Amino acid sequence: MDFGKLQDISKVDFTLPADNPFTAQTLAVAPKVSKPELYFGPPIWANKDWIGKIYPSNAKDKDFLYYYTRQFNTIELNVTHYQIPTSKTVERWKESAADGFKFCPKFPQAISHDRQLIGCEFLTEQFCEAILGLGDHLGMTFLQLAPTFDPRRLKSLEAFLKQLPKGFPVSVEFRHQDWFSDKNIWAKTCEMLAELNVGTVISDVSGRRDVLHTTLTIPKLTLRFVGNELHPTDYTRVDDWCERLKKWLDAGLNSAFIFVHCGENEFAPELTKYWINTINAKYRLAIKEPKIMPQAVQGSLF
Repeated sequence: MDFGKLQDISKVDFTLPADNPFTAQTLAVAPKVSKPELYFGPPIWANKDWIGKIYPSNAKDKDFLYYYTRQFNTIELNVTHYQIPTSKTVERWKESAADGFKFCPKFPQAISHDRQLIGCEFLTEQFCEAILGLGDHLGMTFLQLAPTFDPRRLKSLEAFLKQLPKGFPVSVEFRHQDWFSDKNIWAKTCEMLAELNVGTVISDVSGRRDVLHTTLTIPKLTLRFVGNELHPTDYTRVDDWCERLKKWLDAGLNSAFIFVHCGENEFAPELTKYWINTINAKYRLAIKEPKIMPQAVQGSLF
């Protein structure tokens, strides 16, 4: 993930900000659930570096998704950002996925970036129809707004969200700085999202701390966490997030989708495992942990 990437993170303040006041309001009226659902996973499945690590040593490219879904329980589906999947592709994904696995597709860039939500009704209908074909394997979708999409287009965003199918699961990722620079603008935006039962995407990335807005407009968390190749701060940040996550769960959070990026993602499985280990150990949960096979050290006899 290149957004917010820094070569030098030595001067970054990685402190997790206090909750936006809107979050407490959201959780206070959240419907109670007996068992919140927590999902963790790296952002891709097609990574040859994972052969012999989380995939069998003889794994073929066509089988990566099958093995991925037996290690993690969700994925940030970026492939849909570039093309709307065919029904045949969706069926293949469903057939490969383990029980309980959730795909979290990103809206096509033709809708979000090229047309910036204007005049894209047909494309949106195609996308929604395709994605709803995932059935029980559909998690949260997310609408990543273009970097140039600023608060002057709030009405366009509202109109677009209103045309989506009723109950369609979606969270919005804001990138333009002006969404966060004015508290009144952000509050107005959050009120609109909450009224439409639409969530926010929270991003924790080194170079753009403003997108770490800690605002929930629905009792469902969608978090993009971007580590720095297992730098020590990656672990302290995860620890802080697990504390916050427990607080939100106690307050009424229903579910969480946490996508774990890590530089070029070679070490994303390790960082995802740390997330799961930490939340399991601290709060007596039983989220399935990925099995990472020991890697042979070059030159070693054993």
